[in-house]
Amino acid sequence: MRTFPYITILVLALFILLLDAYAYRGWKKLSWPLPKRVLQILTGIYWSYTVVFIGYMLWLSYHFRGNYNPQMHVRASYLFGMGLVSAIPKIIFNLFQLADDFRWLINKLARRFRSEPVGIPGTPMDRATFLTKAGLGVAAIPFIGISYGILKGRYDFRVLKETLELPNLPNAFDGFRIVQISDLHIGSFDKDFDAVKVGLEMANREMGDVMLFTGDLVNNFSAELDGWLPYLEQFEAKHGRYSSLGNHDYGDYSNWDSPEDKARNFNEVVGMHEAIGFDLLRNENRILERGGERIALVGVENWGKPPFHQYGDLSKALQGIPEDIPFKVLMSHDPSHWDAQVLGQTDIDLTLAGHTHGAQFGVESTTLGLKWSPVQYKYPRWAGMYSEGKQHLYVNRGFGFLGFPGRVGMAPEITVIELRKKA
Repeated sequence: MRTFPYITILVLALFILLLDAYAYRGWKKLSWPLPKRVLQILTGIYWSYTVVFIGYMLWLSYHFRGNYNPQMHVRASYLFGMGLVSAIPKIIFNLFQLADDFRWLINKLARRFRSEPVGIPGTPMDRATFLTKAGLGVAAIPFIGISYGILKGRYDFRVLKETLELPNLPNAFDGFRIVQISDLHIGSFDKDFDAVKVGLEMANREMGDVMLFTGDLVNNFSAELDGWLPYLEQFEAKHGRYSSLGNHDYGDYSNWDSPEDKARNFNEVVGMHEAIGFDLLRNENRILERGGERIALVGVENWGKPPFHQYGDLSKALQGIPEDIPFKVLMSHDPSHWDAQVLGQTDIDLTLAGHTHGAQFGVESTTLGLKWSPVQYKYPRWAGMYSEGKQHLYVNRGFGFLGFPGRVGMAPEITVIELRKKA
């Protein structure tokens, strides 16, 4: 994990000070119907937050040097959350101020060259006050949304259900239910066992025939799993639990003292899959049997476009599958793998992925037909079901979170896919 140069941190601190100072200037424009003492207290809180945030940022950047560990990751995540909940509303508020300042500058310049006053006749409310109040109102929307995402949204687990009708599904598997979870990022929960337990119990209540986990058990370190075994081993499925690896499971995002340390960390993460009862598929397959008929379950290690590593070997994973198997399900963490190596190049019917988290921010409404997230500009297939011909891809929005310690408009997901025989 590379740290920011100190000059970058200092420039960022200066930007925050200027942002807050400009926002405070606008805040003072308003005629607040509050006692002077209350306004003084609010001013103290405002600037105390700025001082604490910058101090925390400087402290964390100093201690990050060669000391990246699970706790430091959690602290950095909360610092990021503190920054977003403060900076985004202020940026929006300041844009309104900037518009008013620009209007004021144009009017002032115009007065130099015209004898008549310039402006809009009739001003029941001073335009500066109007723009400032409007900016304050608009800025409150992301403030409330981001705050909710941190305090509540990240634990607002949802069960999303899909039904797939498939012509080549064996009759015995008609009604077969797959429960998919992805991107636990267990270290980000900071030992909040009770909150996570709610989501785990929701997954179990679906009574899936199989439970499939498509990678990113941790953020980076096996130590993140300390204390979680009694909870994660409670996952249930009628006919087995299977898993694959994600890009964060390899320890690639930290500086290690030696290759041996990194290898030991990775082996401990791999071992945890077995400890919690998951059969980890590392470029291999399993044959699932039901009512005398069979389908293939394939799992690859992480495969992503650069800068992500390509540990996955799909050709190897498909080896040994009998030719008479009519239906195949693939677990591959990164959805870009589907377009690169699966679609139109294999006979894999259903691919399950995760990785994108839906950016943990977006807008989705089936009623209004809305589905947007900034992550779609990097991953065209970023959430939900995608179908091309007889091949299908489902991208899970993730169970956990990473970086920003919350979710806004993009709830943590437990997926249930029911396979149906198409007549």
